[in-house]
Amino acid sequence: MFTPEDIISIQTRKEFHKIAMKVYRYQYENNPVYREFCNLIRKTPTEVRSLDQVPYLPIEFFKSKDVLSSTAPIQTTFTSSGTTGTITSKHHVTDLNYYEESFRKGFSYFYGPIEDYVVLALLPSYLEREGSSLIYMADDFIKQSSHPESGFYLHNYEELIANLKLLDREGKNVLLLGVTYALLDIIEQHQFELNNTIIMETGGMKGKRKEMIREELHAILCKGFGVTKIHSEYGMTELLSQGYSLGDGVFQCPPWMDIVIRDPEDPFTLLDVHGKTGGVNVIDLANINSCSFIATQDLGKKYEDGSFEILGRFDHSDIRGCNLMVL
Repeated sequence: MFTPEDIISIQTRKEFHKIAMKVYRYQYENNPVYREFCNLIRKTPTEVRSLDQVPYLPIEFFKSKDVLSSTAPIQTTFTSSGTTGTITSKHHVTDLNYYEESFRKGFSYFYGPIEDYVVLALLPSYLEREGSSLIYMADDFIKQSSHPESGFYLHNYEELIANLKLLDREGKNVLLLGVTYALLDIIEQHQFELNNTIIMETGGMKGKRKEMIREELHAILCKGFGVTKIHSEYGMTELLSQGYSLGDGVFQCPPWMDIVIRDPEDPFTLLDVHGKTGGVNVIDLANINSCSFIATQDLGKKYEDGSFEILGRFDHSDIRGCNLMVL
């Protein structure tokens, strides 16, 4: 069995491939839903000899099945926000250490220690419901921050504006983690000129505003906050790891996570050409106790250096999760 340290300590592609194959065999043996899926498409350990042959479980299974690779008691269940009338996804977590280690090390991998930041979380639509994995992560970031000014904001925009201006002027490193529509609300009330603040959008209008393409959205946010780049987080209920974009909508994964692009016309065929648009498959080894190989409903493209873009969603797929900007 794997420990959180086994997963989070991965550093090289060779290590990733080796552990990913072990995780595939482990989950085939211990996850009834995944095993049945693999059997139906004839992708059992007998046939699967390399990582490019491993099958990806359609993300919709998290709506109708209990996707578990562990018989340990469930510590918490994360749920997707969904829209009115839609069925939400359920991600049962039997060991929160995997999630905590993943998001802590994942953030520090790209940004350094969270203790160095004042963390301001503007996540009203998430705070107003139960079961958000994003709120769990943001709450931990706030607790890990060594700054008493860190905290959540709901609809107290005036207080947030005043604090944001003061903290930035004092030269403190500030991380403003916000749902997209709320960030737009803020800059409609005040125009900023920030020099020490990272604006990180988690995506999604949550039915509050019309969706827009990333270039348009980021241009508006850059102008409103007075910054040159908008950062982004790519995560979802069904994952315990996140990708991060330090600007321009180009994401990178921590070493225990990877993106694979599939043919949009054939879900079982992977694209081996860099920069071509297709369906986004995710390998998240922190998902050891659920399923680490997931076929999402996102459309994207991957580049030779391993970075990737999210371009939108397949037609007719419901809007949920983080970073769902539709073309």
